[in-house]
Amino acid sequence: MVKKERHVLVIFPHPDDEAFGVSGTISAHIASGTPVTYACLTLGEMGRNVGNPPIATRESLPDVRKKELEEAADAMGLTDLRMMGYRDKTLEFLAPGVLKSMVEELVAELNPTLVISFYPEHSVHPDHNATAEAVVEALADMPKETRPTFYAVAITLDNPDVVYSVKDYMREKLLALRAHHSQFGATFAEREKHYRGGDPEIVERLENERFFNYKFADDA
Repeated sequence: MVKKERHVLVIFPHPDDEAFGVSGTISAHIASGTPVTYACLTLGEMGRNVGNPPIATRESLPDVRKKELEEAADAMGLTDLRMMGYRDKTLEFLAPGVLKSMVEELVAELNPTLVISFYPEHSVHPDHNATAEAVVEALADMPKETRPTFYAVAITLDNPDVVYSVKDYMREKLLALRAHHSQFGATFAEREKHYRGGDPEIVERLENERFFNYKFADDA
């Protein structure tokens, strides 16, 4: 059961970043009445996967992924989807402070009590880590008393602080995953088949979403 929040702000760099790791949590917060905003920094236009069989070219891929992201948002019940317009695979090269300022503006506008993004240096992809570092920099500058909780998604860390069961929101999560057809279409059907067949490893992986409660330097 997710905790009731004033507002949840989710920040990831690519369409589909939300699908496996947090789409059930997003749906759970929305169902509990918490407003949720998803700021997606790019349209994943540099992705190599154009579907199998191909459904896009490199030129048309951004339009395809934008539509897929909108379909995933609908599946999660998300009504505040922000497409921030940055270019895929360039976030680490932006001028210092650009992404931090973006995060600060979102936090000032939305006043969230919970921010969800990647964990710095433990998120594998350079865009993931650049996004995570911007979130940490922005939140670290806030007074401790008003700083939102930061739940970080880590790919290379074990023993998360928070594990949410999203079993009650698997319909929404499966629809969100299917929506990203250009990225997961070739492989997800088989994974979903195993999920519905009760494969314990896949059931455990899909029905639980994992977060690290990021500790700032001035946290007790």
